[in-house]
Amino acid sequence: MDSFTLMRAFRRIVERGGLARAAEDLDMSAAGLSKQLRTLESHLGVVLLQRTTRRMSLTDTGHAYYAECCRLLDALDALERGIAEQHGQVGGRLRVNAPLSFAVSTLSPLLPRFLALHPQLALDLVMEDRVVDAVGEGFDVSLRLRADLDDSRLVARRLASLQQVLCAAPAYLRHHPAPTTVEQLREHALLAYSLSDSPGSWPLQGPDGRISVPLPTRVSANNSLLLRELLVAGMGIGALPSFLAAPLLANGQLQQVLPDHRYPPRVVHAIYPTQRHLQPKVRAFIDFLLEALPQAEGLDY
Repeated sequence: MDSFTLMRAFRRIVERGGLARAAEDLDMSAAGLSKQLRTLESHLGVVLLQRTTRRMSLTDTGHAYYAECCRLLDALDALERGIAEQHGQVGGRLRVNAPLSFAVSTLSPLLPRFLALHPQLALDLVMEDRVVDAVGEGFDVSLRLRADLDDSRLVARRLASLQQVLCAAPAYLRHHPAPTTVEQLREHALLAYSLSDSPGSWPLQGPDGRISVPLPTRVSANNSLLLRELLVAGMGIGALPSFLAAPLLANGQLQQVLPDHRYPPRVVHAIYPTQRHLQPKVRAFIDFLLEALPQAEGLDY
């Protein structure tokens, strides 16, 4: 019996809140994972998880065993990482989460070079525009494009910065004169990003300071790639991250609106769980992005 394998399986079940999601993470069937749990409980002679048809919950013994599992497994992982670091090995499977629009437009052109540098590394990239639970969902690194971060359980490394650019297509502006004040935005068809830091309003920094005006929107969507296509089609005025807006402004497909007013800048952060020893695969990925991202179009350091 491989005790460490069973302990890792038990830990994943607890952290993912059930067999199905844990089994998916471990690339095995729920039935197979359930068998491993029963084997572990039989070996220990205790019940670790109370199971009903609807939910699972830790027993008192399960709580104590889970805490000790985490301590032992983290110590083992740290030992293995230290040995690997001594030999300069970057391998294993790297689980990364990133916003869809950023991953498609900016990250994807960089990944072939990163993977070529580390042929022993496998990459699992999950694209989600929502803010994920990096720890609970088992990610090694989560890339976040936010003005503020509020999860103290995680380490945040600044990689680059970006702007949100108000823009519209020339075809739209030919029929709807560009606004000269923030208040005039109310007279226009507005397209909004529903997962923004301030949904329902656009906080803009202008010559007279910061102003946040609640704005009625014609279209609200949770993906910037869709908003980009609607803007290019002349559907209204919206804000795009600079990595999407820059090439379209350069080729004339979009024009900037209210250039004297800007969103607060956003920062691209690499988020990862607090650990005494940073895994070589995580360190390699972050170091690569620190070098590559500030050179990408629409991003700065």
